[in-house]
Amino acid sequence: MRDGYQDDLHRLNRQLAEMADAAAEAMRRASRALLTADLPVAEQVLGADDELDARRAACEEDAYALLALQAPVAGDLRGVLAVVYCAEKVERMGDLAAHIAGTARRMHPDRVVPSELESVFTELGAETAGMADRVAELIRGGGQGGYAELRRTDETVDALHARVLATITAPQWPHDQRVAVALTLVTRFYERFADQAVSVSRRLDFAATGDLPG
Repeated sequence: MRDGYQDDLHRLNRQLAEMADAAAEAMRRASRALLTADLPVAEQVLGADDELDARRAACEEDAYALLALQAPVAGDLRGVLAVVYCAEKVERMGDLAAHIAGTARRMHPDRVVPSELESVFTELGAETAGMADRVAELIRGGGQGGYAELRRTDETVDALHARVLATITAPQWPHDQRVAVALTLVTRFYERFADQAVSVSRRLDFAATGDLPG
């Protein structure tokens, strides 16, 4: 192994883990803005999204430089390529959190989530932010063993997503179409955020073991 390669790879993984930390914080703040109609918090999430985009670009640039200078093979190559793949997914997680915050801003001063769905969206926010936290832990810990766990959490998010859709399409739904459309979009953003986290954990597992989990 060339001198300095492992240090460079560890630095790449730190960058990626910090991106996951930022995505988790973005989701927490976006959920708070959504549930409380907190416009300043929504604006914070939207402003921070540019920074996450820049982190992704820097992460990819460093990864490509490492590929060019060190020409890693086998497991080392998987590790570098996993960073490139996962950086895109984590950046997308940040985008989805920003979409939630954008919905809160667009609906302000009204709250997006009616009282009867507050507990569901509180749980959606907690579950998805927790998935991003877990992704960061997996990156820092070598990447192996988180896929099955996050798949199970994703199933919980899917069930919450289905619960929201069932509620807003029920004949007794008391709110107008504008609210229903906003909730349809927002719950999809949560669901896609969870999917991206699962995708990251799957690629991390592959990078660590050489086997792509099914």
